[in-house]
Amino acid sequence: MKIPQVSRVFQAWAVATVAWILHSGPCLQAATAHLPRSTPERQGVSSAALLSAIETLDQVEQVHSLMIVRHGHVVAEGWWGPYDAETPHELYSLSKSFTSTAVGLAVGEGLLRVEDPVLKHLGSDGPEKPSGNLQAMRVRDLLTMSTGHQDEPTIAPGQLSARSFLAQPVPHKPGTHFKYNTPATFMQSALVQKVSGMTTLEYLQPRLFAPLGITGARWDTNSQGINLGGYGLRLRTEDIAKFGQLYLQGGKWEGRQRIDANWVRTATSRQMSNGSNPESDWEQGYGYQFWQCRHGAFRGDGAFGQFCIVLPEQDAVIAVTSGVGDMAGLLNQLWDTLLPAFHKGPLKSDASARERLERRLLGLQVRLPSGGTTSPVAAAVLGKTFRFGTNDSGLDSLTLETSGPEGWLLTRTFSGKTESLRCGHARWMTGHGHLGDAPRGTIGSFGDEALGASAAWTSDYTWTVKICARGTPYQTTYTLKFTDQDLTLTPRSQVRFGGSPGAAIQGHR
Repeated sequence: MKIPQVSRVFQAWAVATVAWILHSGPCLQAATAHLPRSTPERQGVSSAALLSAIETLDQVEQVHSLMIVRHGHVVAEGWWGPYDAETPHELYSLSKSFTSTAVGLAVGEGLLRVEDPVLKHLGSDGPEKPSGNLQAMRVRDLLTMSTGHQDEPTIAPGQLSARSFLAQPVPHKPGTHFKYNTPATFMQSALVQKVSGMTTLEYLQPRLFAPLGITGARWDTNSQGINLGGYGLRLRTEDIAKFGQLYLQGGKWEGRQRIDANWVRTATSRQMSNGSNPESDWEQGYGYQFWQCRHGAFRGDGAFGQFCIVLPEQDAVIAVTSGVGDMAGLLNQLWDTLLPAFHKGPLKSDASARERLERRLLGLQVRLPSGGTTSPVAAAVLGKTFRFGTNDSGLDSLTLETSGPEGWLLTRTFSGKTESLRCGHARWMTGHGHLGDAPRGTIGSFGDEALGASAAWTSDYTWTVKICARGTPYQTTYTLKFTDQDLTLTPRSQVRFGGSPGAAIQGHR
C-alpha cells in the first residue's frame, strides 16, 4: 500500500522540479525589475485629472500608496510618508488572488484538478466518517467560496489547519451558494503544499515572483508551516501592479505565457453569484478568488483597502495600499476620479500639469500631529520614567526625552523588552519596534515592525504622537496627558478587527 503513495509523491516532486527548471533558469536574470514609466499624456491619461484625483484621495486620509498603470506603463505613483516604495505592505485578503494563482499553476502542471474532491488530497486530515456534503466538496468550491459552510471556520493562525477546516459541519451542498470563507483559501494553500512538496510561497517563487521581478515577498504560516493563503502575504505596491498587469495581459509576461490563458479568463470571470445590488462592487459576482466589479473591471482586495484593480476596457491597472475603514467609499472615489482621466488615444503634452502632479506626488504624507515643540510642563516630565499597571498593550513603562529641534526620543518597555523610537516634529522619523496598540483580534503579528513616528505638544499638558507601522494598514496615536506625578496615556488605532478601542492607561512617575 505504501508503494503507490511513494510513487505519487515522487511524481509530484518530479513534475514540480521540471517545472521549476523550465520556469526559472534564464528568467531569473531576464526578469524586469520595474515596470516601464511614461508621462500620463503619452498613454492617454490627463495629468490634470490625475492631480485632481490625488488631491481628492488625499482627503480620504490613510491611503498609503497608489500606482496607476496604463498600456503597461506606470503613469503615476505615490506613497504617503512615512510609507514608502520599498517596504512590503500586508495585503490581507488580496493574498487570496495569489493563492488561487498557485492553484492554477498546479493545475497546469497536472498536480491536481479543480474537479478533484478536497478529500482526495487531504483525506488524512478529515473526520473518520465524513458527511456526504464534505465528500462532495471540490477544489472548485474552495476557489469560488461555495464550500457549503453555514459559518466561517476559525481563521486564527494558531488554530487554523486542514483538520480544523474539515471538522466543521457542511450543512449545504457545496457549489450552491456563496459564503466568504478565508479558511477555504488556506485549504488551497494546504493543497498546493501537499501536491508540490513546497509551501505556496516557495512554489510561486520561480513560477510567478522571479519572472515578474518580485523580491522580498513574505507570507505568514500556521503552526504547521503552511502559508495562510487567505492573508499574511506582504508585497510592495509595484509588485501588486505587476500582478494586475500579468492578469490584464492574459497571463503573459515578457512574451512568455506564465499562467494559462484559459485559467486567467475563468478565474477573473463570474463563477458564483454573490448578490444582486447593481451599485455594490461586492455583489457583481465572484471568480477564483477574484471579485467582479462595476465598470467591467475585476479585482483582488484585502481588509482596510488593499486593492489590485484591473480594468480591461481601459487597459489599466490600479494598485492601492491603505488603512481605511470604508473600503467601498475608497473604491467609489477611485471610480469617480480616475475613470474620467483615461482617454482612448495619446493626449497633447501638458508640461505644467505634469510638473504639478509630480510635485504633489512627491509631497504626499499621512496627516501629522499639529502643535508645538515644547510646553510649560516639558521640563518637569522630560527624562522621567512613568510606570504602568497591567494593561492590554503590555506596556510596562515609558520615558519621553527631547532630541533637540528635530523631535523626541520615546522609550517604551513592553513585557520586559525595552525599545526606543525617534519621533519627528512636523515630519516623520523612521525606526523599528512595537506598534503600541495592536488591535485586539488582528490577524498576524505586529510586534516588531518598521515604524514611522511624528509628534507635537498639542496643548500645554498633552503630547501626541502618531506611530505608523509601515508594513501594515495600522497606525496608533498615543495621547499623553501629564499632571505633576501622573500620566494618562490613551492609545487609539484608526482601524481594527472588532473589539473596542484601547482603554486609557494610568502611569505613575
